[in-house]
Amino acid sequence: MTLEELLAKYEAGERDFRNVDLSEVNLSGVKLNEANFSHANLSVVNLSSANLCGADLSHAQLNVARLSGAYLNQANLSYASLNVANLMRADLSHAQLQSASLLRAELIRADLSRANLFAANLSCADLREASLRHAVLRYANLSEANLRDALLRGANLEGANLNNTDLSRTDFSGTNCRNAEMRKVNLSHSNLSGANLSGANLRWADLSGANLSWADLSEAKLSGASLIGADLNNTNLTNASLVHADLTQAKLIKAEWVGADLSGATLTGAKLYSTSRFGLKTEGMICEWVDLSPSGDRSIIQHFNTEESREFFNETPPTIRIIVDKPLDHEANFAIAGAYHQIAQQYPELKQPPSMEIGRRRTVFTFRVDSDVNLLPIAYMVILPFQDSTNTQNNIRTLLAMMNSEKIYSISSLSPQHLQQLTTLVEKVIDNSAVIKELTSILKITKKIKFFQAPTQMILTNSSAQSLIIHDHPHFGRLVDISDVHTSRNNSVSLSSTKVIAPSESMMIDFLKGFHYIN
Repeated sequence: MTLEELLAKYEAGERDFRNVDLSEVNLSGVKLNEANFSHANLSVVNLSSANLCGADLSHAQLNVARLSGAYLNQANLSYASLNVANLMRADLSHAQLQSASLLRAELIRADLSRANLFAANLSCADLREASLRHAVLRYANLSEANLRDALLRGANLEGANLNNTDLSRTDFSGTNCRNAEMRKVNLSHSNLSGANLSGANLRWADLSGANLSWADLSEAKLSGASLIGADLNNTNLTNASLVHADLTQAKLIKAEWVGADLSGATLTGAKLYSTSRFGLKTEGMICEWVDLSPSGDRSIIQHFNTEESREFFNETPPTIRIIVDKPLDHEANFAIAGAYHQIAQQYPELKQPPSMEIGRRRTVFTFRVDSDVNLLPIAYMVILPFQDSTNTQNNIRTLLAMMNSEKIYSISSLSPQHLQQLTTLVEKVIDNSAVIKELTSILKITKKIKFFQAPTQMILTNSSAQSLIIHDHPHFGRLVDISDVHTSRNNSVSLSSTKVIAPSESMMIDFLKGFHYIN
């Protein structure tokens, strides 16, 4: 078919040009929207600025074709071959390109927003400054492609191959790169905020200066990656592999990385305000100093030698344990679950229910706490369901008074800022607990159940693995059923007459010295 015949038939209303051979024909600027060119041979054709909106080009041969500035929005190019094609500034928005081949294609400044490129082959393609916003690139091959300064906001690249790809200075915010292959990818100074990179293979990737705030990098493989100066604030790095990664001066404020492997990594100058430091692997890690200031302005610097850094990065999770001298029965189990649920509704700092260990004689409730400074206030609240709550809370108030004494203040190295923080938190929870006692109806029920009348111990463990017994009932462990003990004034073992035993000053000082004040 000649060019003249094609244009005449199109003008007459014909749209079906399947299997046509138009190789090397000049069709620049023509209007052929909605035409069917499936399985056609259009290799080396000139379609620059042509209008092919909504056209069917599935399985077509468009190798080395000139399509610069062409209008291909909503066109069907599934399984088409566009190797080495020139698609500069082409409009491919909403186009269907599933399994299309675009090897070494030129797509500079092309618009591929919301295009479907599922399993497409874009290896070595030039996509500089291209728009791929909300495009589907699942399982696509983008290895060694150039996407420098491209827009990929909200794109889906799950399982895609991006090995050795240049993605520097791209907008990758909100993208889904779950389980993507991204070895040696260049993402320097790119915006990946809020991106899902869970399980992605980013070994030896260049992420220097990148914005990864609020990104999900859980289970990601980042061994040997460069994260120098990267923004990882609020990032999820749970169980990520960062072996020999370079995190020099990286921002890790409020990052979550329990279970991360930092063996041989470099963290000198990292900003770690409010970042947990337990559950990490740190063998051979290099860290000369860290920035613990809330805004990362270096106003609070902590220097280390090798041994000090190892201790700093190997905290234990702060915990509160309530040990009850009685096994948990079905009635008490129901009541305790209801009590902590109602308390958490009024006191959101109680973020999760306790773990429970039920033995033949005792029950242990363990609360995991975010930071050392929350140990005392949360302890004050979680004891509420138990009859020992009054004595335990009295001990906590005594401890607060001890902390404010000149002797402990000077010996424990508490700064005025830290002391004020602790005091404010405890005073606030004292006020809150009084309100919760009135509002939480189930606390009235626990008073009538024998389990909650049993003797208790409360033990706090800080992030340096130092423990402090806050309360130890005098009858704890004596095989005395407190529910059978009369509470009359004449009874020598009544609960009302038991002696309150508070921790000693030396115990309190040692405990406070093990605090890490990063919240």
